[in-house]
Amino acid sequence: MNGTGDQTNDSYRSIASRSEGLFKDNGSRFIALAFPVESETEIKEIVSSLKKEYHDARHHCYAYRLGYRGDIFRANDDGEPSSSAGRPILGQIDASGLSDILVVVVRYFGGIKLGIPGLIRAYKTSTADAISNARIIEKIASRRFRLSFGYLNMNDVMKTVKEMGLSPCRQEFGMECTMEVPVRLSMADKFLETCSKIEGCTAEEVGTAR
Repeated sequence: MNGTGDQTNDSYRSIASRSEGLFKDNGSRFIALAFPVESETEIKEIVSSLKKEYHDARHHCYAYRLGYRGDIFRANDDGEPSSSAGRPILGQIDASGLSDILVVVVRYFGGIKLGIPGLIRAYKTSTADAISNARIIEKIASRRFRLSFGYLNMNDVMKTVKEMGLSPCRQEFGMECTMEVPVRLSMADKFLETCSKIEGCTAEEVGTAR
């Protein structure tokens, strides 16, 4: 997604750190664990770790949403009846308007079947509890650029970076200088336009900085 001025919606909501929730029904315990995440690789590692930590649980159901658009998602029932676990978990994530979040609900079976409505209520309620216990934060989606410029142009580059309130994440200064800087989506076009006016300065996009 390219920056198109101030109309760009580049902010979204997530959680600051791990949080937990709990729901009990007829002897079954549903422990909901919410995590801030930024990649599916990270999610796989967390789910694998929780299956080892809660190895004696009957189910480890989960759902997640990723990215400022929230267009990467999945819901997993882990052996529960279809759509009785993962979808209710994802539904609570969506109802809270969150992304970059994983919620795993660990179920300890109490010996009494709860039925589909009971399971939906349990996974929904435990997830809602975990989210309510989390600190909600605003995240800004951005693009990362590498600037290349001569030493004599450093003042102009640093002035632009300072005026736009940017924070370089990597820089090397010599006769030829480079700097990597994350720029929020809504400011990307203005940033590129400004850099193009600095003599000897080129800007190359090198990735997404979340």
